[in-house]
Amino acid sequence: MLVKRKATSAGRRHRIDLIDEELFRGKPVKSLLVPGHKKRQGRGYRGHITMRHRGGGVKKRLRQIEWKRQKLDVPAIVQRIEYDPLRSANLALLFYRDGAKSYILAPSELAVGDSVVASEKAELKVGNALPLKNIHIGMTVHNVELRPGKGAQLVRGAGTGAIIQAKENGYVTLQLPSKELRLINEACFATIGQVGNIDWKNRKLGKAGRKRLMGIRPTVRGTAQHPDSHPHGGGEGRSGIGLKYPKTPWGKHALGKKTRKRRHYSNKFIVRDRRQKV
Repeated sequence: MLVKRKATSAGRRHRIDLIDEELFRGKPVKSLLVPGHKKRQGRGYRGHITMRHRGGGVKKRLRQIEWKRQKLDVPAIVQRIEYDPLRSANLALLFYRDGAKSYILAPSELAVGDSVVASEKAELKVGNALPLKNIHIGMTVHNVELRPGKGAQLVRGAGTGAIIQAKENGYVTLQLPSKELRLINEACFATIGQVGNIDWKNRKLGKAGRKRLMGIRPTVRGTAQHPDSHPHGGGEGRSGIGLKYPKTPWGKHALGKKTRKRRHYSNKFIVRDRRQKV
């Protein structure tokens, strides 16, 4: 549920919060936390900044999520729905019949007490995971594998879902959230339903301090910098870019430059590019 805050200060004037009364308010399961997880602050293994505008923020613990549903044919009960500080989607805590526990992404319409299972011939209901070949055309899925047995890699963000369009010659045509049509091996597992927390994209943080708490540092315009720091910098007074094309701080194309290899191994699986108008 979206809640608009009263304008008691400048930071709350435009703030819109996402409140879910069903979320569990306690601490996560300690055994399902990644031990030794440390924030990188945008730095690579050499200690140099490889991703700008990152640093600070509230300390967070990384949850272990069962991207690969390995417990086939073992039913599990949804014990609770939890918040995850490191992703947009909420998590569902599963208690398996054999006593094991795990986290999965919480699909929309999945409730506490529901039973889910991963199986080759599972029932077609929200939260169940099964191969794409056994899911009907027109159904919405998420947590899709790219290669059989590797674990889910596609469609994992809040509110996202992929639609099965067709099946032919051992492949399933999937319409991804970007509207790209892509061929996926029919043996790849996927989970029925749409990822929950649908209104996540409609919230408004309200102030810059919320971004800092998330570990995102300010982004300074190139035209406001010194000419030694950025190609757009310098000049008397306010000035535009004044170059052939917008550039990064290192002089490379900043807009419209394609970075994908022309002979990328997965190009043959793309039926329709996401940039192509429908």
